[in-house]
Amino acid sequence: MKKTKVSSTNQVNKNYLEDICMGAYALGIIGSRWKLSIFFNLKDRPMRFSELKYSLNGITERMLALNLAEMEKDKILTRIVFAEVPARVVYELTPIGKALTAVWDQLDNWGRQHKDLISADALL
Repeated sequence: MKKTKVSSTNQVNKNYLEDICMGAYALGIIGSRWKLSIFFNLKDRPMRFSELKYSLNGITERMLALNLAEMEKDKILTRIVFAEVPARVVYELTPIGKALTAVWDQLDNWGRQHKDLISADALL
């Protein structure tokens, strides 16, 4: 993803907000468009890279690899490499990643309610 200078005003503000507001901290870890979709696909079972790529319509391999690496660095998922020829790699949620399931389900429910409300308003 895009890297910012550690001393930039934007980065300083981001760090400050993430220090005082745990919601901002959490969104900084999980808040990207693709991470939500990756999580959604992994919440029920581990998946291989190619399965994830196929299930995420429109994501590039590079973007998927970058997001998976960030999620692994943030301990949301783990990458398991099987010593086979050819090597098999599976991604699965860690316990702290699985703990997000209830949050994601609530966020999904809120999103559906909000989208329905906005759609109903658009019909008026």
